[in-house]
Amino acid sequence: MVQGASRPALIMSSIRPAIRAEGGGRSNLGVGLCGPFECGIIFVNSRDEVALVTAAAAHMLGQKVRRGKPQTLKALPATLQLAVAEARAGRRGIRERQTTLALPAGGAPSLRLSVLPLGPGTSHAPVALLLQNLTAAARAEHKLRQLDRLASVGTFSAGMAHEIKNALVVGRTFFDLLLEKHQDADLVGLARRELSRIDSLVSQMLRFASPGKPAIANVRLHEVLNHALRLVEAELQYRTIRLERAFAAPSDLLRGDEYQLEQAFVNLLLNAVEAMGPNGQLTIATQAGPVGSRRGAARGLPGRTQLRVTIQDTGIGIPPEDRARLFGPFFTTKTGGTGLGLFVTRRIIREHGGAISVKSKPGQGTAFQILLPTLE
Repeated sequence: MVQGASRPALIMSSIRPAIRAEGGGRSNLGVGLCGPFECGIIFVNSRDEVALVTAAAAHMLGQKVRRGKPQTLKALPATLQLAVAEARAGRRGIRERQTTLALPAGGAPSLRLSVLPLGPGTSHAPVALLLQNLTAAARAEHKLRQLDRLASVGTFSAGMAHEIKNALVVGRTFFDLLLEKHQDADLVGLARRELSRIDSLVSQMLRFASPGKPAIANVRLHEVLNHALRLVEAELQYRTIRLERAFAAPSDLLRGDEYQLEQAFVNLLLNAVEAMGPNGQLTIATQAGPVGSRRGAARGLPGRTQLRVTIQDTGIGIPPEDRARLFGPFFTTKTGGTGLGLFVTRRIIREHGGAISVKSKPGQGTAFQILLPTLE
């Protein structure tokens, strides 16, 4: 029969394997004790010394794992001190109580707390505290909601695209007859090209549930950029925005889907135009150079030159706190915006083996840089 004096040792012997698995660094305790969430253990002995603090528990408390002389119970947050006193007085302990810690350095993590007295019901019984970080759970729930919204958008888009494609069959026939009588050959070519692009986009929406690969062919990037600029030309004139082209890349040949690339650049150009007031300046430049980073080499082909496209505006800029979320789905600062433009743009660039980055200063403008692997 197990005596009360050996009970702490017995319980600690069952906890130690999980502590060893933690390795004093990143916590693996969540796998065995707390499911997929960060979980830590604190042990307070009968002398009110904090004899054990795992790395995960120290992280939740905003502390570093200490070696040498143990700290006292009073060094723990007040919430935990009160929980220890309550567990010792009640003898039954505390099971899975949700609480919030107020940390001296700032922050208030949400935790699920269990406190287990390990000895006789005295005011100084050894106590084990199990802390489960619920903040990670909240983040996971937020991501699941985003995925659910994306799934709903996909279902809605597929149904809408089906109806648009049916109507587009009749519309294209009418436009073809109308365009044959038009005298402006350049405008006719542009209208037909954009009708084909609409048809391509609608077809992609229909394949949303089972996305197909891009229609890859040899593409001249400067031609794609010029077409994209033609589509925003009216907005530039309306807002009296100056346009500067600086196509310095000696070769602009690459492999890609012309319509998808045009869609990506139109998104970026419209964002730049909308960020500027009257008399702003939009600069679009191309350069060629070797892969300059491991990230670039990973997305392109090692040793191959890349095309660098820079789209720069003199607009309001992007606040630092928004940059990390800029390419996420449904994030937008525009009234009535969907928050999908930059999300789709980054996906297209990545599918073409490229990368996209942004530099911005509030009040001074924004520059998007796109790297794409070239054929020459």
